[in-house]
Amino acid sequence: MNDRPSRPVSQSRVEMTEIVMPNDANPLGNAMGGQVMHWIDVCAAVSAGRHARTPVVTASVDNIDFHNPVPVGGVLVLLASVNYAGKTSMEVGVKVWHEERRTGDRKHVVSAYLTFVSLDPETGKPRMVPSVRPETDEQKRRYAEAQKRRELRLEQRKTKT
Repeated sequence: MNDRPSRPVSQSRVEMTEIVMPNDANPLGNAMGGQVMHWIDVCAAVSAGRHARTPVVTASVDNIDFHNPVPVGGVLVLLASVNYAGKTSMEVGVKVWHEERRTGDRKHVVSAYLTFVSLDPETGKPRMVPSVRPETDEQKRRYAEAQKRRELRLEQRKTKT
């Protein structure tokens, strides 16, 4: 029986918007991958922190595959929410879009899954987090897929030691 409190996915939802400035760009005039990864980490950290209601730290980042470039002046929209929570860690999914200013149309740029650990603000030690309560069919699908990724991560960790 689970005696931990739970929180709905909707309470961890974050939408963050950035404009790609010249200092965010590579020599080709597009958003630098490292800058986009920084924004992904910030957006995901806010999401994890909303869920845990504690300070959080990035524990790992899954593969990041870029699909489309974003030019200087382009608008990036980052959407994040907690997919799954273990005892002290959470998987956050982030999807990044390039939003066309004139039409509002969005083109997928990159998606990522990040794992965060909740920390007790006084001791700095890992702290238990509420479980995730998926409510929509989409959230339930993401929850189930996150459980599978978690099992794979744990299995990979065993083989590395």
